[in-house]
Amino acid sequence: MIKAFYQSRQWALWAYGGGALLMSSLWLQVQMTVAINEWYGRFYDLLQNAASFSEKPQEGIDQFFSELISIEYATSGFTGNPSFVVIAFPYVVLAIFTGWFTRIYGLRWREAITFNYIPRWRSVDHEIEGASQRIQEDCNRFARIVESLGLQIVRAVMTLIAFTPVLYGLSEKVDVPVLRDIEGSLVWGALVISFGGLFISWFVGWKLPGLEYNNQKVEAAFRKDLVLGEDDKVNYADLGKLRGFFKDIRRNYQRLYFHYGYFDAWSTSYDQFMAIVPYLVMGPGLFTGMLTLGVMVQVSNAFSKVHGGFSLFLHNWTTITELRSIWKRLHEFEANLDHHEVAMTA
Repeated sequence: MIKAFYQSRQWALWAYGGGALLMSSLWLQVQMTVAINEWYGRFYDLLQNAASFSEKPQEGIDQFFSELISIEYATSGFTGNPSFVVIAFPYVVLAIFTGWFTRIYGLRWREAITFNYIPRWRSVDHEIEGASQRIQEDCNRFARIVESLGLQIVRAVMTLIAFTPVLYGLSEKVDVPVLRDIEGSLVWGALVISFGGLFISWFVGWKLPGLEYNNQKVEAAFRKDLVLGEDDKVNYADLGKLRGFFKDIRRNYQRLYFHYGYFDAWSTSYDQFMAIVPYLVMGPGLFTGMLTLGVMVQVSNAFSKVHGGFSLFLHNWTTITELRSIWKRLHEFEANLDHHEVAMTA
């Protein structure tokens, strides 16, 4: 799976050149999100002080629209503070390109794996159970999940690199007992809560990978009989036999959905609590004059970015569960190929 793409001279340009292009694009996006976070501070401070423009409202209105839609930053040689439009529009263009290129990258990875497996599969005489599904479906699903999850992981790492210093500096504004005496308390808080949540998720969802793996086995048996029935309905595609296969599918899905149910209950409760954590910690400072509304919004946004980076695996637990199941099946397929290749040459 990995060697077919990253250790192949044929795919080296795509694997490493394309990967470098994606990394550069993601890094630029992260820098833009840092700029937007700084913009939040200015914009919400302006809104908080709107009453001070009561005697000169036009000045306040001009400043308001300048923060939102002015392009003066771009026309004046990139000096001063950029407006929301100047940051957001390039971000949208870059995000569209990154999403498109990531899908192409995943497709090339799938092609590399597929045509690494096919010659090896053709060269062995022994029938390997589920070979067609491994080559067609699992390679496709592996590439698509890695495409999505890999992009998120790289973005999360870059976001942590960019936002951790920001949140660390904003920790000086904490005005809650105990926490205000800890340097970088917001960063440490995000780290402890995120890894605590991941630890709990590991135990709550520990049955899911095995159920996903079993689910593919019963689905494969059902699909195989249907495929064989296309050419021979007399001996295959018997209604009673298919009902038996589907009974296994239904039983496994019901178990899977039950375990996903309590996992979803945990993850949803966790996310709802995390939405108010920055306000619980920073809110009192608004009333003591320790911070402004702009700083409050900056902290909330920076905290969500850092916490999101730390808790990436928790938020993608079901996807990771599916990937682990696919990895196990493809690993078994590769082991079978290796075993039968050795047996033929012995």
